[in-house]
Amino acid sequence: MTCHLHAVSLDANDPLRLGTFWAGVLRRELDDSADGVALLPSDRPGYRIEFPLTREPKVGPNQIHFDVTSTSLEDQRRTVARALELGGRHLDIGQDPNDGHVVLADPEGNEFCVIEAENNFLADTGRIGAINCDGSQEVGYFWAEALGWRLVWDQDEETAIQSPLGGSKMSWGGPPVRTKTGKNRLHLDIAPSAGGDQQAEVDRLVTLGATSIDIGQGEVSWVVMADPDGNEFCVLSPR
Repeated sequence: MTCHLHAVSLDANDPLRLGTFWAGVLRRELDDSADGVALLPSDRPGYRIEFPLTREPKVGPNQIHFDVTSTSLEDQRRTVARALELGGRHLDIGQDPNDGHVVLADPEGNEFCVIEAENNFLADTGRIGAINCDGSQEVGYFWAEALGWRLVWDQDEETAIQSPLGGSKMSWGGPPVRTKTGKNRLHLDIAPSAGGDQQAEVDRLVTLGATSIDIGQGEVSWVVMADPDGNEFCVLSPR
């Protein structure tokens, strides 16, 4: 059995504002029902983007960020302009000024990149070309096994995986890996595949190198775990 990626959760001090921002950038439908704020899947295979409320301020760069794709130079410029109009800002992280991608931050300071149309690695992936992670080769192998995704890049300790059905890739840059400064603002929510069992999946993930952790979640229906690099993720009940 494997799990599937149900959602990427992005902790938000103002969930509705942050959800509205990302709905505009990604051209997704915003769901602000009583259950919270989320963006519905648009790409296939798709996943939700959820915005759980947090009172904690952002500290340091995120371990995970989105790489947003473009279809042309004009499309890239429109995406950047739309992000700035919605409350984003340009961000200098020491990138080469000659790079084709544009580094931005959303209204709460979460980093993301708007990638140039000529980027072959992200061709035919989706609006979010990659969930780009700071992480080791080992953790790339872990997630390939956890999700049943194929390894599409494995060179110089950099790894990337992708669902057999296509869509967003997940990538890890290899060493050096930044030291975590607290709970990640972005994390993955995964769920057992059809007919699966939550506890059986938790046990399987432990054999792959994950650990169950307590972040003060209390009595909840999901299980909080950490991957081999210490990044938090949640195992939901079957969906």
